[in-house]
Amino acid sequence: MLALGAVQIKLVALLSSSSISSSLLVTRQCLLMTEEDKIRKRLSFMGALLFLIGMATGIWSAVAITQKFGIGEPKLALAAHLNALLGGLWLIVAAWSFQFLHYSVRGLRRLSAALAAPAWANWLITLIASFLGVNGLDYTGHRANDIIAFLLQTLVVLPTLVVCGFWVWGFKEKR
Repeated sequence: MLALGAVQIKLVALLSSSSISSSLLVTRQCLLMTEEDKIRKRLSFMGALLFLIGMATGIWSAVAITQKFGIGEPKLALAAHLNALLGGLWLIVAAWSFQFLHYSVRGLRRLSAALAAPAWANWLITLIASFLGVNGLDYTGHRANDIIAFLLQTLVVLPTLVVCGFWVWGFKEKR
């Protein structure tokens, strides 16, 4: 382990010299990233990508609300747009907060996946519901609505409540 540290120190000294190109400096940053940094970067990327998709969904929601196309529930297109924007921001903020959590690398990896899945599911299920013309807020006996309600509860609501609990728990001091 000490030899590896010495190699890293030599590598940092070599890469920080003024004759090194910017591409090598990027390589230096990648080499010096810890596993926690890589997890945070991946979750931040997932958040940024969801935010980008939310912006694109905003174009769709404008088309739906102005009734350029016949869509089942135009307001849910707007809800899908907002779900993606807020979900993307939530993933970015959660990734930033990982530095304060007491979880191991394995725990952070699990938390990252558990945070990303419901954020993405919320956008996708709401977007599908807008096409189907159902809201899925309660069980009505209508098959499409009941499927959306079930998916929202099992893939978004319950997992989000659980993962938020673990996220908050992670701020607790280690004993």
